[in-house]
Amino acid sequence: MFPQLIDTRPLRRAIDDGLNWVVRNWGDGFEAAAYPLLMLLKGIEDLLIATPWWLIIAILTGIAWLATRSWKLPLVVLLSLLFLGLMDLWKDAMTTMALMIAATLTAIVVSIPVGVWMSRSLNVRKIFTPVLDLMQTLPSFVYLIPTVMIFGPGKIPALIATIVYAAPPLIRLTDLGLRSVDPAVMEASRAFGTNPRQRLLGVQIPLALPTILAGINQTTMMALSMVVIASMIGAGGLGYQVLQGIGRLEVSRGLFAGLGIVVLAIIFDRITQSFGKQLQGRIGLAEAKS
Repeated sequence: MFPQLIDTRPLRRAIDDGLNWVVRNWGDGFEAAAYPLLMLLKGIEDLLIATPWWLIIAILTGIAWLATRSWKLPLVVLLSLLFLGLMDLWKDAMTTMALMIAATLTAIVVSIPVGVWMSRSLNVRKIFTPVLDLMQTLPSFVYLIPTVMIFGPGKIPALIATIVYAAPPLIRLTDLGLRSVDPAVMEASRAFGTNPRQRLLGVQIPLALPTILAGINQTTMMALSMVVIASMIGAGGLGYQVLQGIGRLEVSRGLFAGLGIVVLAIIFDRITQSFGKQLQGRIGLAEAKS
């Protein structure tokens, strides 16, 4: 047994007291700031639940066809969504999809500007890199502790924990994509007298889109991986069904709900990957012509 050289209890007590002070003095402010996120999540969830099932299937199948121009992926999407309906998981799947979409949209809004900032400043990259390393290596359960203390159980802490957990891949890949743009292309754009904003929006981001889309894909998958953990604090959806299966020792409930999460992951992973391949093909064709 390792010898106890120092007493860690005062340090732990100080951390707990500090968080309790934040909750007492700033809890209402945090809740007010997070209210738009709750409205976004509820709006998406209400829309998905109110939309007829056949229309959602038609939309996602059509998006899959646009992404591939082939019948294989649309058929997979169609059969996967029908599986959700036949297994009586449709409403829970829409709740899970709403959490994933809200978390992904918020992560996109936050992560892409941070990634752009990192790509333009070495000092900013040095500051954010260890922070992102910490965010990606911390166990996902750790994110639940401060959010539950500040907001209490419910959808808001689940959404915020999912955003924090899922954002790092998009930040990293946005930074990588922008820094990987051919310097010769950037020099040619400077020769035409473009300013930094024009080079960013007209050259860097279009050329980095496949990499950025790969980051969105990873963020989506990580958001889905949080649904079971987030359901422990009130997110609901398929993750809650998995937890009920564990608590009640109902193998079928947990198995089918777990397969439902896999189904959603396959749908969004394949669609985003296909759009990324389309963009890579178009960019490669454009570069070949030039």
